[in-house]
Amino acid sequence: MPNIWNALTPERYLSWVTTAIHILIVVAGGYLLSVLVGRLLRAVRAHAITLMVRRGDMVDFELEKRATTIVKVIRRPLMVLIWVAVVLTVLQVIKLPVGPALAGAGLGLGAVGVAIGLGAQSLIKDLLGGLFLLMENQIRVNDVAVINGTGGLVEEINLRTTVLRSDNGAVHIFPNGSIQSLSNLTREYSFYVFEIALDYAQDPDAVLETMRQVASEMRTDPAYGPYIQADLDVLGVDRMGDSSVTVKARIKTVPIKQWLVGREMNRRLRTRFLAENVRRPGSTTIVRFDPPLPGTLM
Repeated sequence: MPNIWNALTPERYLSWVTTAIHILIVVAGGYLLSVLVGRLLRAVRAHAITLMVRRGDMVDFELEKRATTIVKVIRRPLMVLIWVAVVLTVLQVIKLPVGPALAGAGLGLGAVGVAIGLGAQSLIKDLLGGLFLLMENQIRVNDVAVINGTGGLVEEINLRTTVLRSDNGAVHIFPNGSIQSLSNLTREYSFYVFEIALDYAQDPDAVLETMRQVASEMRTDPAYGPYIQADLDVLGVDRMGDSSVTVKARIKTVPIKQWLVGREMNRRLRTRFLAENVRRPGSTTIVRFDPPLPGTLM
């Protein structure tokens, strides 16, 4: 059995050391390049925000969401490209036949190339859909949106897919090319809508005045006032049903805070309604007793 230590000549030892150093340099260079790209993207993001603020395009938190979305979409493919180049360079340094391996992989994949080509149209549709989402600023990361009837928080926007997380924790992934309807609930500002059903004997003007007072109190509350952007917008008597009258109003808030403000106002309204004896419609059940048909048993 040959002794590998006897075969380890100074020339071979020097070759191994040189190769190891070369690999370390390549990996360190890849890491350094990825760090520089990350810093460059953050600098570009900050510069873009500064320009948009000067133009007065949007408020600060909207700019932050848009910039974060764009940087995330650009950063991922750049990082993949950098580390793929690092791996290929390392394979060349250790003198592995990268070229024939890639050619063989290409020939092997040629059999499935036709099948992949059949899905290329759908892939291109998804990529174009993702580009339009970003270019038109339709939604951003951390927006709350409804896509194809499914609502949730936007966690990721990629060139091919958009990822939502609903309030029960479920993750919904939509190919961008399949998005037929999109509603952004948190773009620039939001509304919480109140629809309150009242008894016909109740004065709707008095109830609406109570709602105005509660909304005014909340605007002076330091815990909720910063989230409210305007006084209560009273829409009036919205509809009249068989046993109730529905009044409608809405309150304007900063994005994604409409539910926080609305729930607190509902809590305060309930307390005020109980104190002021506001009458809500009661449920009515009608029971009818028909006489038995002739010839039937009781």
